Amino acid sequence: MHINKNGIRIHDKGSFMGMRNAGNLAANILDTIGELVVPGKSTEEIDIAINKIIEKANAKSATIGYRGYKHASCISLNHVVCHGIPSTKIIKNGDIINIDVTVIVDGWYGDTSRMYAVGALNRKAERLIKITHDALFKGIEKVKPGNTFGDIGNAIQTYVEANRMSVVKDFCGHGLGTVFHAPPNVLHYGAKGTGPVLEEGMFFTIEPMVNIGKPETKILSDGWTAVTRDKSLSAQFEHSLAVTADGFEIFTLSPSNKFYPTII
Repeated sequence: MHINKNGIRIHDKGSFMGMRNAGNLAANILDTIGELVVPGKSTEEIDIAINKIIEKANAKSATIGYRGYKHASCISLNHVVCHGIPSTKIIKNGDIINIDVTVIVDGWYGDTSRMYAVGALNRKAERLIKITHDALFKGIEKVKPGNTFGDIGNAIQTYVEANRMSVVKDFCGHGLGTVFHAPPNVLHYGAKGTGPVLEEGMFFTIEPMVNIGKPETKILSDGWTAVTRDKSLSAQFEHSLAVTADGFEIFTLSPSNKFYPTII
């Protein structure tokens, strides 16, 4: 590994297996706990189940103890944009939920989040989830050597705004590997051709947050929970990935093809 002129870590091919293992565990966890995302369950119960899976795998949660955080996941309901704290809050029919998990496997970090639909959704919520999911992949499609991080952000922003929704600008993706957060900041908006150039061996997350309403957010008094200022619904999807010689490799693909929620 070396660090380029922009302070971004460039990993060798031997580093890919560590990221595959960490990403696979994180994705497996989100596959497994889907059956708990049902009316009557608390978000705390889901978090406890996540922590048990991590411990059984002889891995570590990256979030427990991170800046004083006490949970193995962030669980964000409805108008919560990100960093929702697991609690006794009960899930109900019609909720949309993002669950975000980061694990450490042999020193490597796997970070992913996805949406879950609880029962029957209204049309707006269903459409928000689809647009957010597709926006992530619009960004991923731009990942190849020679493109820029601005190309990724522009693809996401253009698609979201064409669908009359807004991209949250207060949070971004990030580099990772043997650290949780590292350069670069991966913005989900911007202009083509701007920002650092993508190079083979870069590892980072892309994790767009999309609001039905306006993009502005605020942090609640707990210091973590970010919500939409206008209380409109918000959704997010996240993958960890690498730049390869001719494109990209996603480390957090769902082993059971459950990344996109089945909406009843």
